[in-house]
Amino acid sequence: MAVLTPEQVRFLEEQRVAHLATIDDSGRPHVVPVCYALLDDVLYTPIDEKPKRGDPLSLRRIRNMLSNPHVCLVVDHYEEDWRRLAWLQVRGTASLATESDERSRGIAVLRDRYQQYRDMALEERPLIRIAVERAVEWTATLH
Repeated sequence: MAVLTPEQVRFLEEQRVAHLATIDDSGRPHVVPVCYALLDDVLYTPIDEKPKRGDPLSLRRIRNMLSNPHVCLVVDHYEEDWRRLAWLQVRGTASLATESDERSRGIAVLRDRYQQYRDMALEERPLIRIAVERAVEWTATLH
């Protein structure tokens, strides 16, 4: 049974950026903006080739999710007309996608969604998978 409603899937597909929250060993939150793609109630976000400090596996979001896989991803829609505000909070379990077929499918949906990824060597970099467990939404007006 799907966790996300068709409306929530459509909202995720319409937005371009999310904010991924992880928790470190001391319980402190760490939030970073990410690009993402959805495939069968799994969200994928790559560690891409944009400049980063050090080894991709040593990034704080990776270290955090490896020690505590519970994550939260927030996608929002903002307009000056506040009657059109909306957000979707997705809670799930994060891990590194290591199985080659899953990695290939995840990278393919990311490349379909973001033209910039078509020229990046995503196959050589970590790919985060978030198994969606729960979604909470809010809109300024009821539809």
